[in-house]
Amino acid sequence: QVQLVENGGGLVTTGGSLTLSCEASGRTFSTLTQAWFRQVPGKEREFVAALKRSGGGTYYADSVKGRFTASRDNGKNTGFLHMNSLKPEDTAVYYCAASGTAILSSLRYASTYAYWGQGTQVTVSS
Repeated sequence: QVQLVENGGGLVTTGGSLTLSCEASGRTFSTLTQAWFRQVPGKEREFVAALKRSGGGTYYADSVKGRFTASRDNGKNTGFLHMNSLKPEDTAVYYCAASGTAILSSLRYASTYAYWGQGTQVTVSS
């Protein structure tokens, strides 16, 4: 079983930056595809970014491309989401997720991921 613990959410003004972290335990991190999703009340969970297992590439939603950077430190079993140039529409609860079986065509779907963090609130004020 994989456990994911997120940290780093908070309140920031428009144009500011935040970095989220996602620490994994229970399985060798390098064998997992790790992703980030976000959700606002009343809407479905939205794909933000995904990092395939070691060397497999990084993928972003169009809405965050060029502003957000996902990275991972396999030695520390931790993934990161560096968020720059934040906008009010980025306000959401952000979740990290992980999968041992994800394939390229399924990366953007929440149902792909068996393991989820508890979520962390990111609020961007205008």
